[in-house]
Amino acid sequence: MGQHVSRNDFEWTYSDEPHTSRRKAMLAKYPQIKKLFGIDPLFKYVVTSMVLTQFLMCYIMIGKSWSMLLLVAYCFGGVINHSLSLAIHEISHNLAFGHAYPMANRIFGIFANLPMAGIPIFMSFKVYHREHHKYLGQDTLDPDLPTLLEAKLFCTTFGKFCWVCLQPLFYAIRPLIVRPLTPTSMEYVNVAVQLIFNAIVVRYCGWHVLFYLIMGTLLTMGFHPIAGHFIAEHYMFAKGFETYSYYGPLNVLTFNVGYHNEHHDFPYIAGSRLPQLKKIAPDFYENMPQHSSWIRVLYDFITDPAVGPYARHKRKAMGLDS
Repeated sequence: MGQHVSRNDFEWTYSDEPHTSRRKAMLAKYPQIKKLFGIDPLFKYVVTSMVLTQFLMCYIMIGKSWSMLLLVAYCFGGVINHSLSLAIHEISHNLAFGHAYPMANRIFGIFANLPMAGIPIFMSFKVYHREHHKYLGQDTLDPDLPTLLEAKLFCTTFGKFCWVCLQPLFYAIRPLIVRPLTPTSMEYVNVAVQLIFNAIVVRYCGWHVLFYLIMGTLLTMGFHPIAGHFIAEHYMFAKGFETYSYYGPLNVLTFNVGYHNEHHDFPYIAGSRLPQLKKIAPDFYENMPQHSSWIRVLYDFITDPAVGPYARHKRKAMGLDS
């Protein structure tokens, strides 16, 4: 089973999350940051091309062997699907068409969701991701925080490896258990549209191709280099810091989600402009701990007994007794 983690509790903190105060300080010092607010006009075309690429792959993968389906899903199709999941992250902040067009963003998010067949996540992600930003680190309110049960069960080297592989399932199920919210009408629309798309894929391409789409999503959100960002973003690798950035090449495939401190500081700046934010205000970011490799993040998370599901900052939820 490997080494047991050295922590037996989360890192409880009694200070406010750092991004609100840093945002105020940055705007006071660098008011030109406001010019970065808004959408990237090329974003919707990039996302559309990715979705159409997966539509083409559905045709190409007809009749291929199971082993070929898995290989292509892990190395290519799943990477596109993972990238689309991060496009969904952008769209959840209304960064496809802007805040003046909420329905256009929702429809486009459901469209971007299609290749992630079997997993209608966009509308639910939009709801729960808003909670993550609003209640960062707050126990029972931030759906990104692992539960005590996860931390206790996956507390060895092998257990952490299993936890990494099962990440997409935990992300999907955890919010429904910890703090389920009433589904919105658009969540039902998202499910209905996804089921119709899945039926079309099966009818014209076969179950094998639906398997290719689903497994690509699950595999690349688990034990995969690009999935290192899930752990890199908020797991505590340096004491006292709860959000971390990564400035490496995989940002090209992930709409700069690696600029995660920058994103939490200014969630309504498009991912393509976050490098400009860092250039404008280098003094706020260059001296903070950062990751150089998402692969190394996965390796350290699994093998280092000081890191694991317990290695997260938690604070008491507002309104609860201390």
